[in-house]
Amino acid sequence: MRIEINSKNYRLDENLKALINKKLSKFDKYFSQEPSAKVKLSRIGNDKFTMEISLDAGKRAVVRSVVTTDDMNSNLDIILPKLERQIVKYRTKLGDKFRKASLETPAIYDENEDVAMDDGKVVKVKNFDISVISIDDAIEQMELLNHTFYVFINKDDHKTCVLYRRNDGDYGLIETNG
Repeated sequence: MRIEINSKNYRLDENLKALINKKLSKFDKYFSQEPSAKVKLSRIGNDKFTMEISLDAGKRAVVRSVVTTDDMNSNLDIILPKLERQIVKYRTKLGDKFRKASLETPAIYDENEDVAMDDGKVVKVKNFDISVISIDDAIEQMELLNHTFYVFINKDDHKTCVLYRRNDGDYGLIETNG
């Protein structure tokens, strides 16, 4: 597994780095292709630490989880079972599509990092690839990425759409006219 570790306001020691590498390499068994992992470590204030891990095994096989506690080692112990549950759930649900990663690359879109508003101006722009997929596949991808919305091109009518999770737990769909 290829592992990229980035830290912000946090000093990564070699023991934690080795532990992350060791524990994440156990996820290799779930993927037919060599997966890659992006690990983001950050400190919030003086006493909170956030760990975000995104596992990517190529097309259609991306899982992501974020945990914040008062100890980075605890974060690792909490986040790994979450990721494993997601992998097992979607591997079972998607079957060969997930293992073989045979469809289009999903739109990787993090609503927390896209556009931040400050006095009405755009301070950050994030670009991403957009997939041509069905609405059902978009729902699966949104759940897989643990996001509240997902941008895609509808396979049936080739319209750009935004799928979002409603407060009542159902889904909404925004379609463009053209």
